[in-house]
Amino acid sequence: LPGVEPMAPAADAARLLDALAALAAVAVEELPEVVLVHERLGPAPALETIREVALRFPAVGVVLVTADAGPALYSAAMDAGARGIAALPLAYDELGARVQAAAHWAAGVRRHLGGGPEAAPAGPGGRLVAVIGAKGGVGTTVTAVQLALAAHAGGRGVALVDMDLQSGDIASYLDVQFRRSIADLAGISDISPRVLQDAVFPHPTGLALLLAPAEGERGEEIGDLASRQIIAALRARYDLVVVDCGTQITAAGAAVVETADLALLVTTPDVISVRAAKRMVRLWDRLQIRKAEDTTTVVNRHTRGAEIQPPLVARTTGTRTARTPIPAGYKELQPAVDSGRMQDLDAKSAVKQALWTLDP
Repeated sequence: LPGVEPMAPAADAARLLDALAALAAVAVEELPEVVLVHERLGPAPALETIREVALRFPAVGVVLVTADAGPALYSAAMDAGARGIAALPLAYDELGARVQAAAHWAAGVRRHLGGGPEAAPAGPGGRLVAVIGAKGGVGTTVTAVQLALAAHAGGRGVALVDMDLQSGDIASYLDVQFRRSIADLAGISDISPRVLQDAVFPHPTGLALLLAPAEGERGEEIGDLASRQIIAALRARYDLVVVDCGTQITAAGAAVVETADLALLVTTPDVISVRAAKRMVRLWDRLQIRKAEDTTTVVNRHTRGAEIQPPLVARTTGTRTARTPIPAGYKELQPAVDSGRMQDLDAKSAVKQALWTLDP
């Protein structure tokens, strides 16, 4: 793997822990960013070894190497503290993606552990905002589009990304027909400004659009590694990157949620949607993607007479809620949605005014 410096292998779990302890005694920076734990490392079960490494050396990202990459083991590995699973026989692309993701996470932990302004990195560039729907039909795309339009109106350079890879609708909401998509950036390890420019659609509103592929099956081309590389390239060029992650957690979407400066979870004030939001937050926590307290829930289609109010949503999900809920405004939105011109939503619209207060 390019840029990777392998250390001496450890013959068993005891030697691994001893080696890590010796390095940690010198400095956290001496620890490896990533440890690959083979399922047959022994003598202790691999998951116990992973749990021990995660507890004693939280700045190390652990990847389990196993022949069983099924969902049950994946969940157990995540619970033990692993940052990913690499399936045997090892494949170059998958191993590279797992190592890079774990290394990225470890680097973030070390920045937090370092503390103080001198430990703060220069930063990846522009601010990243992830917009996720608790379930379908709660207004995720409307929120993402209006958020991007508001930021651009404030003078910022904004990229709006459709990471709802199978069924993204940003193109429809902004009346766009463009043959390039985010899938065209998959597999490109060095995304130059020229390559990025060819994939991005310059919308008349001033937004830079990176659209979901028209062929939903091409969404499978965007994995964790590709997602991180694409977002990094966008952040290097734009002041703000707004990503519509849809409602299904994919590897690509999880990478965005994990690294976002602001994660907005959109729900409506009804039992089904709030329960879905709670499940989403719990899933992120189990997979160690994002903590509930680091998530902001946007209550959409709010009415004063509704039984479910924002404080109840906050208590149920464990998140904080946006200061201003988004009022119900079907009649206001429908003409703009039907015409595919969300940018023409009336400035006096209560929905628009509320969405534009979600200043990222």
